[in-house]
Amino acid sequence: MRILLLAMLLAAVTPLLGRQEISVPASVAPAWPHEFQGKPLTQLPLTDQDRRFLTGFPGQVGRFTDGERNLILRWVTQPTRKLHPAEDCYRGLGYEVSATRIHADRDGARWRCFEVTRDGKTHSACEQLRDADGAHWTDVSSWYWDATLQKTHGPWLAVTVAN
Repeated sequence: MRILLLAMLLAAVTPLLGRQEISVPASVAPAWPHEFQGKPLTQLPLTDQDRRFLTGFPGQVGRFTDGERNLILRWVTQPTRKLHPAEDCYRGLGYEVSATRIHADRDGARWRCFEVTRDGKTHSACEQLRDADGAHWTDVSSWYWDATLQKTHGPWLAVTVAN
């Protein structure tokens, strides 16, 4: 039993051994983009619920629209478990999530896309994380481990697009 507990403890702390702090202060996160996929962005105010949820979030969050779609942009300044997959956020808001798939956009960048339904209305959403070097992730867990193990460096931009 002791060997099992020791093995579990070692497995839990191994990724953190030799890890240097790689956080970037939220105050130095880059400016928000002015356009997305060739369309100009208009910033929208955060809701009170957004602000409560974001307490302690390592970075900045903004809501935007391109006139057709709503976007949530999140500058993330350090590896964190406070960045959740958009699917989880929708579930937490009472949506049913279905039809998850990986989609490549016209530039070949991959996105995790899914459908959400609430009150008989269905919408589609896609999400992606990217770093300044052009690396992309379609899921938060893969990004988290790459960031924690310093295979990528921040700040990172998490983009959720809802139609």
